[in-house]
Amino acid sequence: MEHQSRQDLPRRYLSHISSFNLNYLHLRSPVIVAWWAAAFPGFGHLLLGRYLKGYILLIWEVVINWYSRLNEAMVYSYTGQFDLARHVLNKRWLLLYIAVYIYSIWDSYRLTVDTNKIVKLGRMAKSPVQSLFIGPYSANFLDKRSPGLAVAWSLLMPGLGHLYLHLVPTGFLLLCMTIVQVVMSHFLEAFYFTMMGSFREAVAVLDVEWTLFLPSIYGFAMYESYVIAVEYNNLFRREQSLYMKKEYQSESFDMPL
Repeated sequence: MEHQSRQDLPRRYLSHISSFNLNYLHLRSPVIVAWWAAAFPGFGHLLLGRYLKGYILLIWEVVINWYSRLNEAMVYSYTGQFDLARHVLNKRWLLLYIAVYIYSIWDSYRLTVDTNKIVKLGRMAKSPVQSLFIGPYSANFLDKRSPGLAVAWSLLMPGLGHLYLHLVPTGFLLLCMTIVQVVMSHFLEAFYFTMMGSFREAVAVLDVEWTLFLPSIYGFAMYESYVIAVEYNNLFRREQSLYMKKEYQSESFDMPL
């Protein structure tokens, strides 16, 4: 009986709910995932639900980029100040950056291709969908979310959209990263001077090394929160469909007609 019950278990699961997270495998474009990995190492793995590896790469990107002064050198290169870019660039740290950066892009693309295969096999096998989890710290359940609202919260502050979707670890990490980079870049002071028309003071107070992190974080937070909200809604409908077919549809009833 035990052997038979184990055989009855599905081979592949496409979703998992815990107290702090809802991880769900779905089809993605390998090119888009690789592009996000190129924009900021770690983002590609977060899109695929590989959170531990993604967090490691995110922290690595911030630390190595800052010590190598890569963002500052990029600003000087964009403005045609190539000698100054070569002067500020720390080549000792930059050489540590290259290999992991390329690995992040390659691994994201590879994992996306393999994940898409698993998703297709899981859908063909009609893998069950977990819809509810009640733990000692939190209750998490599958329901419909508004993609527009998720984007709005992420635009207001990266991480809030993920908390709205109950992605607590990623939301907390994005919140912490945004706070650190806004403070270190003096972005709010520069924004204040810009609103007052004091553009020279805004440029003088702004730290470009930390400021260049912000567009990637804001863009990723809005993009991923939107995609996750849409896919959660699809998963919600899929779970309802599987339940209704199992409980109320006769096995002798052929679908589609």
